[in-house]
Amino acid sequence: MENEIKDEIINEEKKKFNSGSFSIIRILAYFIIYSFIGYIIETLFGLITKGVLESRQSWLYGPLCGIYGVGAVTMIIGLQKFQKNNYTLFAGGFVIGSLIEYIISFIGEWFFHIKWWDYSDMPFNVNGRICIWFSLFWGALAIYLMTHVHPKVQNLLNKVKPHILKRVTIILTILIFIDFLVTGFALKMFYVRLVKNYNLDIQGVEDYIEEYTSLYEQPKVKEFVDKYFSDEKILKTLPNIKVTQKDGKIVWICDILKDIQPYYVRIFTPKPIQEKN
Repeated sequence: MENEIKDEIINEEKKKFNSGSFSIIRILAYFIIYSFIGYIIETLFGLITKGVLESRQSWLYGPLCGIYGVGAVTMIIGLQKFQKNNYTLFAGGFVIGSLIEYIISFIGEWFFHIKWWDYSDMPFNVNGRICIWFSLFWGALAIYLMTHVHPKVQNLLNKVKPHILKRVTIILTILIFIDFLVTGFALKMFYVRLVKNYNLDIQGVEDYIEEYTSLYEQPKVKEFVDKYFSDEKILKTLPNIKVTQKDGKIVWICDILKDIQPYYVRIFTPKPIQEKN
């Protein structure tokens, strides 16, 4: 009898976590799961296109690609009224994905002073933050997400007891938030070191250069930062990191720190595409 009562409570709690409830815990769980899936996708993409195993994570420690998590959560919520057919899903994904990509890119430049990606050399781009080809990708991804991937994720989460899901999600969310703050601090100290060693004139650096320079010059702080947030640590974790100088020139950090390889392991060397005569 006692077990039956417990089962009823568990079933009732699971109902609260169905696809239409969108509780905070469920949304955070989606973010974590899809950020991890995005990390795997990006890692495989880097392997296929570059022949290397390199970091594709958004922050210094967690194996997560945040834009996929944010994009997936926004699509799952925002596409509820677009599920009439694949055409409406594609249109909704095209618009929502493009907006999210633009906003995430803007936040990265504003908060971290970093360019995670730059589409300036691609046709039909907007400020280098979004372009038509990746917007089309978001549209196609919306169809696959809502019709194939998300139902499986839903079924997986529904098998987890609600109180366990809640505890695990809260713990992981706290760790991710700490990782976010640590990454922000580490990057600011990294930029201070770049400005100090390479005389770079980075956009926005004047907002914190004086404060962080005085902090960095403290022997114990410098020793800690150079050990745990070294140039190698930053570049290997964020191999595609770029900064924008005040003259508008985009600088790849790997072009500055040429003595550090920006990947972990090279599996193969892609053959160069030969131009037709």
